[in-house]
Amino acid sequence: MFQSLNHFLRSWEFENEGTQKLLNHLTDEALDQKITSENWNLGRIAWHIIESISIITSNTELKFESPAEGHPVPKSAQFISACYQQTTETFIKALKDQWSDQTLEERIDFFGREIPNGSLLMFLLQHQCHHRGQMTVLMRQAGLAVPGIYGPSKEEWAKMGMEAPSK
Repeated sequence: MFQSLNHFLRSWEFENEGTQKLLNHLTDEALDQKITSENWNLGRIAWHIIESISIITSNTELKFESPAEGHPVPKSAQFISACYQQTTETFIKALKDQWSDQTLEERIDFFGREIPNGSLLMFLLQHQCHHRGQMTVLMRQAGLAVPGIYGPSKEEWAKMGMEAPSK
């Protein structure tokens, strides 16, 4: 649980950068990549990350511009990437303008459980990381290079003139 808005903002900055890196590597063709016909494709997962910022915070009094829930998944990887950047900018501005450290202690209903806003923000970060992991698998299957987030990716080791850790 976050007890300081500044602590969340610093954590969000790092995680936001990682998500933006992944989204910037998507291609229009790769958006249709999926594991099975029963699962979401790469584009749907990427778009869900954007939608979920406002969906997850919808039971709070936080107000910011974001895509309408249920908006069709765009077919443009560049549009998805730009939309994520815009949504996160309006989200962060709203947090800075509308919330304080005390707001993080306020409790809300979240899927039938009462939790503090500080826990909600932690959930939002973890939710985004969870879907980033799904995206990296689909990106590899689609033949895309995957950027490193918590350390160098396979491709980045090679660019540094080093061998990636063995299996």
